[in-house]
Amino acid sequence: MTAPAPAWIDRYPHDRALRRRTEVGFWAVVLLVQASFNTVVTWIELRSAGRVVAAWEPLLWELTSALVVAALIPAVAAFERRFVLRWGTLRRHLPWHVLGSVAYCTVHLAGMWALRHAGYAALGERYQPPGWWAQWGYEYLKDVRSYALTVSALVSYRFFLLRLQGEARVLDAPDPPSPQARAGPEPRTAPAAPASAPQTPAALPQQRPERFLVRKLRREFLIAAGDIAWLQAQANYVGLHVNGHDYLLRSTLTDFLTQLDPARFVRVHRSYAVNLDAIAVIEPLDSGDARLVMKDGSSVPCSRRYRPALTGTVALATCPP
Repeated sequence: MTAPAPAWIDRYPHDRALRRRTEVGFWAVVLLVQASFNTVVTWIELRSAGRVVAAWEPLLWELTSALVVAALIPAVAAFERRFVLRWGTLRRHLPWHVLGSVAYCTVHLAGMWALRHAGYAALGERYQPPGWWAQWGYEYLKDVRSYALTVSALVSYRFFLLRLQGEARVLDAPDPPSPQARAGPEPRTAPAAPASAPQTPAALPQQRPERFLVRKLRREFLIAAGDIAWLQAQANYVGLHVNGHDYLLRSTLTDFLTQLDPARFVRVHRSYAVNLDAIAVIEPLDSGDARLVMKDGSSVPCSRRYRPALTGTVALATCPP
């Protein structure tokens, strides 16, 4: 029997404040440790080369570098979400990340120099950097590794978060019947069909998933499609909000909605769709948009573009037969 997961593990994926503090703390510790080690290494290298510099100079160099890298991490995270790296997209997205590393190095070097000029001026000194292209080539050899490690950390963290949050997938649908089975046993004598009455194959009803398998850590369980209160597009995933929990399913919101019952699930925003049965109150806003208060207490935005379709669907659903 699998031991229950600690409470913080169950809470962590859904507590955005806790995640934000942890993420900021992680990068702060990493950058401070890196700046400390690099300061010592730079000081030793300068001393070995016979260059005499003030003790504060290597520290200022590394701190300015760390500050610019800290400012660039959110941009790298957004860029990685746009061009996700996995086996299926590696060939298509890897060239974009090579270009991203070039932009990363350029912004890093320019920001670093600007902060160093300001720091030297505040101390009554003058910063004299080497030539731009020589320094850029030197920095790029380091920055491409820093960029790759940052992207790797983001990918690993997303994988870890996915395992904690739980990943859903559609259960495998049964194989469709063969043409012979659909046609039934072949009759011994079949009358010839008249030429004026062409035969049309009967349309098969669309199979809609009623259950989804969720894998979370070492546990597996099923959720019913009717228990999904609302859905949110999250990059290459769709977040399924079920009984106060969020589970990710690898799909786009548009594609996933085609698998659900359109009489029950309605798109209300570019990034959101809701289960009509889970709506408690529709609150109109002065802007023309609306806020949907769900029965579980959560709220979902509804843009003015989708309000007519929502109200029309709700009216149709509540109309007596």
